[in-house]
Amino acid sequence: MNAGFALVESGLCQQKNCVNILFKNFIVFAISTLSFWIIGWDLMFADGTTPWLATVGSFFVSGADNSPALGEAYASMNPFSTTKYEGIYSSINWTPVPLWAKFFFQLVFAGTAATIVSGAVAERIKFHSFMIFSFILVAFIYPVSGHWIWGGGILGMTPGEGDFFGNFRDFAGSTVVHSVGGWAALAGVIVLGARKGKFKDGKINAIPGHNMTSAALGVLILWLGWFGFNPGSTMAAMDGAAISHILVNTNIAAATGAIGSLITAWIVLKKPDLSMVLNGCLAGLVAITAPCAFTTITSGAVIGFVGGILVVLAVVFFDKLRLDDPVGALSVHLVNGIWGTLALGLFYNTDIAKTVAALDTGLTASAQFMQQLKGVCLVGGVVFILSLVLWFIIKIIFGIRVSAEEEFEGLDIGEHGNVAYPDFQTVTRS
Repeated sequence: MNAGFALVESGLCQQKNCVNILFKNFIVFAISTLSFWIIGWDLMFADGTTPWLATVGSFFVSGADNSPALGEAYASMNPFSTTKYEGIYSSINWTPVPLWAKFFFQLVFAGTAATIVSGAVAERIKFHSFMIFSFILVAFIYPVSGHWIWGGGILGMTPGEGDFFGNFRDFAGSTVVHSVGGWAALAGVIVLGARKGKFKDGKINAIPGHNMTSAALGVLILWLGWFGFNPGSTMAAMDGAAISHILVNTNIAAATGAIGSLITAWIVLKKPDLSMVLNGCLAGLVAITAPCAFTTITSGAVIGFVGGILVVLAVVFFDKLRLDDPVGALSVHLVNGIWGTLALGLFYNTDIAKTVAALDTGLTASAQFMQQLKGVCLVGGVVFILSLVLWFIIKIIFGIRVSAEEEFEGLDIGEHGNVAYPDFQTVTRS
């Protein structure tokens, strides 16, 4: 996934910032690994005394698994565990795979959320400020909302009579991963401001990417990576029926997302724009990530197609709002993370939920939609506000934007002292 994001983001940005973007996509997974290992996992999956926060846990994934045999074996090998034979990760005990397999799989989700931010704030953010934000996002903000949905918290619970939240479903992370990354990115875009020259004299000036080969290859790698992202969320390698359904649903949505964006771009922009189609494919993938185990294949095709339409319209919309997103991350991950989460309710199929997800809520499609909508609003509001506050704090203490001179010359030289193409003639744009 990080390889795909690195190629997409660097390709859709300017040559003078290529090293900087590649560097961010490389180091963000290292940062996420440490952050999630030290504290993020336990804040997300450890048992909590309230449905809002995991308050019983430890650092460095040092609690035992809830599976008695695995928990005892793990605790006997871990001298730092204070719980020994008593498991504390009951929310993810539904899968029998070993604890470290669970941790590693969830780590990739956390790293993906942080990587989403990179593209939206590209070409003008200070490298160290992005690193600080990424660490805190994965350590605290991502796990809190993740705990609500996947960690046994308020949204994932089966509600009792009169409860407002509950029965929210997100199989592989349209909200947990993509919307959270999108909301954090939106806050960063607002605090950072647009790139120099993007909006000038009342006009929207296109700043084209420097390498569409890289961008196209990156999307193909991401398309492949999603076949681990979504089917892997079954956490059961032997469940061929569920895996195959999710696999095909994921692929269908990617394909229809590409077609939907192609048609829409051709109509709106008067040309079949490659960058729009690449993002349309990703939009379909993001949109199907939540409902892939709750909808029919036909519904998956519709969800992806609508996602492809939405991504083109969203790019135009954010430009009109003067929100500068160099790679379209907000349109892909935020807009379609929301769409996919709501689409789960609109196209909810009880039979598919029982046989593929094994998570049937027993609700009608309309009732499921309302629970999805509540979850989208709760997660969006909290993540956006927390991220906005964090960005402002980082801005005050460390600064977040490079100087105008450094932005003009390129972050590769200013931030890292080298360039991606040393033998090429550099063309700079003001």
